[in-house]
Amino acid sequence: MARSKSSATLMAILLAASVAAGCSRMGGESEAPRNLENFSAEEIYKRGEYELENSRKPEDAVFYFSEIERLYPYSEWAKRALIMQAYGYHRAKNYEEARGAAQRFIDTYPGDEDAAYAKYLLALSYYDQIDDVGRDQGLTFQALQALRAVIEEYPESEYARSSILKFDLAFDHLAAKEMEIGRYYLKQGHYSASINRFRVVVEEFQTTTHTPEALMRLVEAYLALGLSDEAQTAGAILGHNFQSSPFYQDAYEQLRGRGLSATPQGNSWLTNIYRQVVQGRWL
Repeated sequence: MARSKSSATLMAILLAASVAAGCSRMGGESEAPRNLENFSAEEIYKRGEYELENSRKPEDAVFYFSEIERLYPYSEWAKRALIMQAYGYHRAKNYEEARGAAQRFIDTYPGDEDAAYAKYLLALSYYDQIDDVGRDQGLTFQALQALRAVIEEYPESEYARSSILKFDLAFDHLAAKEMEIGRYYLKQGHYSASINRFRVVVEEFQTTTHTPEALMRLVEAYLALGLSDEAQTAGAILGHNFQSSPFYQDAYEQLRGRGLSATPQGNSWLTNIYRQVVQGRWL
């Protein structure tokens, strides 16, 4: 589990020193009590850590951490237990509850050293639900927003680098969704609709891995509509930025087959893109 170095060190020392004694007092490793009023916050916390490390069900650990909140709501152990609840719920893939616990920590302890980790867990609870490009992308947008918050608010934290990598992957995921829909429209012969999707990738997701294919598909769609100027300009952008890509070779063959070349022509939205990314002219 990633957490702040100071917290991680403290937890490791506590666990190594006394988890056996704590678990023994609480009824052994296999039979822990569910009525915890007679135990201290520290003892309950150690039991929760033990369950988190040894149980196949993270919810078992969450029970103990939540009991600390109930029995010792204003203690230092309650603060630690709350962030551990968020982690336990996340390990259990109970993402909604993980978000709830992480957000409560952020709201209650905004200046704490573990607030960065709480925000990171909040972002992960969205990010880890991004699975395939065929699903609704609302979670992807939420993941991007939450990851950006970690990057901007805690740029020097150990979680910022991981958030940047995940942000790029989530961003790429959105582009993949646009490509999937665009390819479907193209295959169905709905060329204008497909162009709209590929245009989004070129204009809004141009730093992703999907841009070369989007430009090649634009060549294909524009040629199908008989719009040679736009097709040639898309090919020119592709050739300038991705000449070694197999997508450029495909676009080049399509253009050559029509007696055309990969050179900018006319005055379209693609011409503006060409001026910006190739010629560096933004006005």
